[in-house]
Amino acid sequence: MTRAASLPITVRQVTKTYGSVHALDRVDLDIRSGEFLTLLGPSGSGKTTLLMVLAGFTRPDHGSLKFGDDEVIRLAPHKRDVGMVFQNYALFPHMNVGANIAFPLKLRGVAKAAAARRVEQALEMVQLGGYGERRIDQLSGGQRQRVALARAIVFEPRILLMDEPLSALDKQLREHMQIELRRLHEKLGMTTVYVTHDQREALTMSDRVAVINGGRIVQLDAPRRLYEQPASRFVAAFIGESTFLPVVQANGGFFYDGRRLSLPQGAAPAGRCLLMIRPERLQVLDGVTPERVNVLRGTVQDVVYQGDSYLLQVRLADGNAVGLRGVSTGSAMAAIPPAGAAVALGLASEDTVLLPDEAQ
Repeated sequence: MTRAASLPITVRQVTKTYGSVHALDRVDLDIRSGEFLTLLGPSGSGKTTLLMVLAGFTRPDHGSLKFGDDEVIRLAPHKRDVGMVFQNYALFPHMNVGANIAFPLKLRGVAKAAAARRVEQALEMVQLGGYGERRIDQLSGGQRQRVALARAIVFEPRILLMDEPLSALDKQLREHMQIELRRLHEKLGMTTVYVTHDQREALTMSDRVAVINGGRIVQLDAPRRLYEQPASRFVAAFIGESTFLPVVQANGGFFYDGRRLSLPQGAAPAGRCLLMIRPERLQVLDGVTPERVNVLRGTVQDVVYQGDSYLLQVRLADGNAVGLRGVSTGSAMAAIPPAGAAVALGLASEDTVLLPDEAQ
């Protein structure tokens, strides 16, 4: 299979309502040619509705959708020439693996000999070479997922859409397939739109992630920036573990528990703020406080061993609780202060993030 001639996607003011509910609320989105973009959000956020609009299975109330320069908002799904991988794979149980994968080629009138060659190429691409004669009921869940992917790419579409294709797999296989899908995308170069509610999956696989809530895109960013610089409390809470502490603004600075916070330059939003704490960014301070480190003082409540990591639960002086996560090596576990001990936690200035207090 050759590298695809991918297409950009342009979404403008796309709206879809069901009664009084806005499944999509004036969505604008630009997806770059060849990009792997993930639509991420909780159940009912609108992410699957947006994917179905792209596929043509859902007709929006109004708006514009372009693949390249072509308006496709009224185009039937089979005329959009997009590959689609469904959550339940949607394989034909009465056909063998090869016939399932060849089905899109048959619809397009590809000759049998050429179709057979392309089916075998697609199987090799998803590491299932020689599986063409297998029955679907002879395959594991991971193999079925690969067959569904092979069927979606066999006709070399310029756009590939995937609706939570890994959700039925166990954790270990799902993490392996995330890497495999990313590798395949880099090899084929199709513009790919992927739907998931799994934050780690989105961060692992994507060039950019569009976080959706209430039918709107609330942040569109590269994975690292999304995690380290969330635009709102919702995004910070949805992606990764977070604690939010109230901050007081006074005398041109920001204070928590009476201590002025050291912040990265230009990092403070206007108005009331919350301090976002990621547990892996905290450290236990022993003795002298390093320069440009914010200090939180409290009492250890519990130490939770979690295999490859531990969670130190701390009650701060003002009654708020935070967690510190560390790698559970023998030396690290031996140095953890016990329950009931007074402790000082450090948060480096560059890891100190203030977010708007959305309750104001």
